[in-house]
Amino acid sequence: MFGRQRQARFDHPPLTPSLCFNTRVLKEFLRLSRSSIDDSISQNLNALSTPSKPPFDPTATTTRYPASTTRHLPAQACHAFTEQILLPSWQSRSDILNYCASVATSDDPDDPDSLVRLAESTADRERVVDERLDPYSGRFFPRESRTEVLAQVIRNERVVENIVRERSWRVIRERCSEFGALGEDWRGVLDDWRKRKGMSGAAIIT
Repeated sequence: MFGRQRQARFDHPPLTPSLCFNTRVLKEFLRLSRSSIDDSISQNLNALSTPSKPPFDPTATTTRYPASTTRHLPAQACHAFTEQILLPSWQSRSDILNYCASVATSDDPDDPDSLVRLAESTADRERVVDERLDPYSGRFFPRESRTEVLAQVIRNERVVENIVRERSWRVIRERCSEFGALGEDWRGVLDDWRKRKGMSGAAIIT
């Protein structure tokens, strides 16, 4: 139902430290991935349940159909959407978040601001502070390293990712009786999918 050219839509950019440190690009990729699949999941599922309409195409998510959150989808459509669209998009975001988390906890000898922070720290140690004259002169706020900034971005994005996946999986269980009956949460389903694909690594949110 879903061709390989459509699955390529969910591929993340090449994983490099420069991608991670460009947090604007990193967050934009995550935002677009979520908005094209998770944020519009009800409409995307409705497209699958409407025989007179073309099958859901992740490259053309601007077309929306009337909401119908109570109608169950055929098992085959649920399976195809989950296996070929939803889980690959989650995995793609997991890949980039996990990689950038490792970058954030690694040494960063190429940080362009490292010398600036060193100079600021040295100047602070040499500063003679007379707090009786100026109680605010002793305040020093060290500049954050780019790994610290990245670590905070990853923490925030993982919180968002958890919320997004919980919401999407709730919709899937409501619309797809096969998943609703199993009672599995998204973590178990994603882990099983990874095993079938020969992937390793647990879900990013615990």
